[in-house]
Amino acid sequence: MSKGICVHSEIGALKKVVVHRPGKDLVNLKAEDFERVWIHDCFYLEYAQKEHDAFTDILRGQGAEVLYMEKLVAEAMDADPTVRPAFTDAFLAESNITNPAIAQAVRERLDAVSDNYEFVLTAMGGLYLKDLDLPRGGSLAIMDSDAIAPDEPLLFPMPSSYFSRDPLASVGHGALLNRMYWPQRNREVLFYETILKHHPDYAGTPIWYDHNSAWHIEGGDVLNINAKTLAIGISQRTEAAAIDQLAKNLFWGPEESEIETVYAIRIPNGYAYMHLDTVCTQVDYDKFTVYPGIYQTLRVYRLTRGAAPGEVAIEEIDDTLQHILEKATGVDHIQLIECGGGDPIEASREQWNDGSNTLAVAPGKVCVYERNVVTNDALYKAGVEVLSAPSEELSRGRGGPRCMTMPFWREEI
Repeated sequence: MSKGICVHSEIGALKKVVVHRPGKDLVNLKAEDFERVWIHDCFYLEYAQKEHDAFTDILRGQGAEVLYMEKLVAEAMDADPTVRPAFTDAFLAESNITNPAIAQAVRERLDAVSDNYEFVLTAMGGLYLKDLDLPRGGSLAIMDSDAIAPDEPLLFPMPSSYFSRDPLASVGHGALLNRMYWPQRNREVLFYETILKHHPDYAGTPIWYDHNSAWHIEGGDVLNINAKTLAIGISQRTEAAAIDQLAKNLFWGPEESEIETVYAIRIPNGYAYMHLDTVCTQVDYDKFTVYPGIYQTLRVYRLTRGAAPGEVAIEEIDDTLQHILEKATGVDHIQLIECGGGDPIEASREQWNDGSNTLAVAPGKVCVYERNVVTNDALYKAGVEVLSAPSEELSRGRGGPRCMTMPFWREEI
């Protein structure tokens, strides 16, 4: 398969996809630290890994090459010895370690790991005081560290990393490197930046959005409608100002982009609706899943290239979601398949477990969580082939099959 990225739709046959298999990063934390590390449950790791392996086996069975982020980063570091020191500097700068003695001890602990793959896993897995070799005396910063409890996380683990969708977004032949809503998750972006800038297969990939930008945006809000059209959610995790900047980059940036139109879709602001892809995903040429709760707050804007260089034209569209998707896709009639089969109780329950967060592996064929039985039945009755993945543990992280994947290559449709 060719090098680089090629993603012009949500439904083209999936040929290459990046995931992260959860490991120590998912469980090396206390329940008291849920908010600090941004995860909200305690996982049974062995079962989470079995479920993730079953999920990736489904993708392979449909012809996709499954790439592991942690291995790609290690390969980039193996290819160029200068990459790892630069990564470590950036990683520690994003880790918010304010005690210089501890920061140095963390650096030394990471530097002591000779194998690049094990280095990546160690960096993601987090470190506690008990994991570090702090010298005694020599500075007040070291002596004062006696007050730190042995179970205090000094380098926070990265339990949300198995949601590969959020830190970046593949668009055409390029990608966004996102600024995350939760500062704790910004370190995730650095791993993908290393891949896109230094891996032999991906170096030179056009970057449509810089994660050092002032406004946050996440990949779960970015849907590739076709080669020339994006839909982006204005959500808890993605600011309108970020979409302004992205549109300017796409329409007027130094790298040539194929995108001509961006639809910005306002969705409810809340944990259950954190991204556009938690309430709406495309499953076939003429079919989308949708959570009915977004109808009441729907506001949509169309962004196109303005008349003057650097200008973006914006218009608000007053229409139904169905009609807007018909305009965006060029399809005469779009069928909206409602999460929970239209039942408000089932819709609320299955929305909580990402019933609308489907991953298309081909037109009319989607991977879903098996637990969302009502929504899955609605998809089946609408003529969509349903591939069910086990999800008792993985769903605890509040993300579905689309959240766990970042396509790097889809066939054209």
